Amino acid sequence: MLAETAFSVRAREFEPAYFRLGVAEIERRAAEAVAALASCQVCPRNCRVDRLHDKTAVCRSGRYALVSSHFPHFGEEDCLRGWKGSGTIFFSWCNLRCIFCQNWDVSQKGEGAVVTPERLADMMLELQAIGCHNINFVTPEHVVPQILEALPLAIRGGLRLPIVYNTSAYDSLESIRWMDGIVDIYMPDFKVWDGVVAKRYLKAPDYPAAAQKAISEMHEQVGPLVMDEHGLAKRGLLVRHLVMPGMLEETRQIMTWLARELSPDTYVNVMAQYYPAGVVSDEKYPEINRRLFTGEYAEAVTIAREAGLWRLDERRPRLPLLRLTVTGPRTR
Repeated sequence: MLAETAFSVRAREFEPAYFRLGVAEIERRAAEAVAALASCQVCPRNCRVDRLHDKTAVCRSGRYALVSSHFPHFGEEDCLRGWKGSGTIFFSWCNLRCIFCQNWDVSQKGEGAVVTPERLADMMLELQAIGCHNINFVTPEHVVPQILEALPLAIRGGLRLPIVYNTSAYDSLESIRWMDGIVDIYMPDFKVWDGVVAKRYLKAPDYPAAAQKAISEMHEQVGPLVMDEHGLAKRGLLVRHLVMPGMLEETRQIMTWLARELSPDTYVNVMAQYYPAGVVSDEKYPEINRRLFTGEYAEAVTIAREAGLWRLDERRPRLPLLRLTVTGPRTR
């Protein structure tokens, strides 16, 4: 059981942020966000395409969101998965083009089905009924209006779980501000620091600047991560950083920024599970066509601690997954 600290809250005293905000305000924001799809600037790409009438650009998503799967995820951080799983909803497509993506079929091929607001709300309630500890929106950057549109339906249907916003951090400030008072737990990646690196591997040279702005806003909204007496995350910021082969200087810059610009109390998951995926090969991107060297990850953790970060995620062994697939028309 956790001691009573600034980073803990009693489970019985917690209620999701959206309870305080109210359905009427969420509906107002949803209407504004959906209308903005007519000249879309939902993410930093600022494509200005008319998604309201199903025109698409970088994210390849039109009026409605696509979902590849929804299920209780037991591979997330312990504070999210608990003992009944994190209720993940995986959105299809992505506004980045990470050449090493480990979910390539979903992010780049768009495997999934179009879902109406009603169906998306039903997914949230299904995951709650199974017993999941939270609703975890994975890759939501390009579908914030669609999420806002579905949430009031889910809340009226009895949703009472905390909302996790699980993002690459390639988010617009407008989208993050639409989610203010709705999201309980922000979980952004901070992938790379240098714009040249971002251009080569993410195909988005402005990613580092966008991520810094978005993560700063997230921290401003929710502060450091707070858990209940059972070790479950209830509110706050959790930052993920995937350590890349030969890129410890990227790690150093990111960890220093998190500690200095946000707080040494920032909860960080320094992740070691990189492996060559996507289009990585010896012909293309040979410098990252390998796993981490022995000691490379240990050095990354040392870098984080030397920066002043002390709340680093530690993992228990994974449990099996129960997967609920989406029914509906398949996309190309």
